[in-house]
Amino acid sequence: MPDRDTRKPRLSWKGKFYVAFRGIYWGMAGQPSFLVHGSVTLVAMGLACYFRFDVVRWMVLLLCIGLVLTAELLNSAIEMLFREVPEAVQSAGWPALDVAAGAVLVACIIALIIGILLFLPGFMLLLGWP
Repeated sequence: MPDRDTRKPRLSWKGKFYVAFRGIYWGMAGQPSFLVHGSVTLVAMGLACYFRFDVVRWMVLLLCIGLVLTAELLNSAIEMLFREVPEAVQSAGWPALDVAAGAVLVACIIALIIGILLFLPGFMLLLGWP
């Protein structure tokens, strides 16, 4: 056990929020997938406004968006950590990166299915289908 305390110092609430927002920035910066997720988010929210979603549909949509973005942030965190470990450890850790990427894919597929269910009635009305 080390002689000194190596833990991070306790942060104020302001400090905790600063660190969290900085983490979001670091997780999103330079990640091309966030451009895709951001674009799809804007389109989905625009369509939700156009189709005048009620509060329940908005909650479901926002939960899906949050699920995908959270999964992507966790994937980015694992990738960042992975880049810092020695190459010998990296060779054994590739499955962890694949699992994290798979988690993002699962979140996206579930969000897509829910999105279809949310938007299909509006598109059917728009196209004049029964």
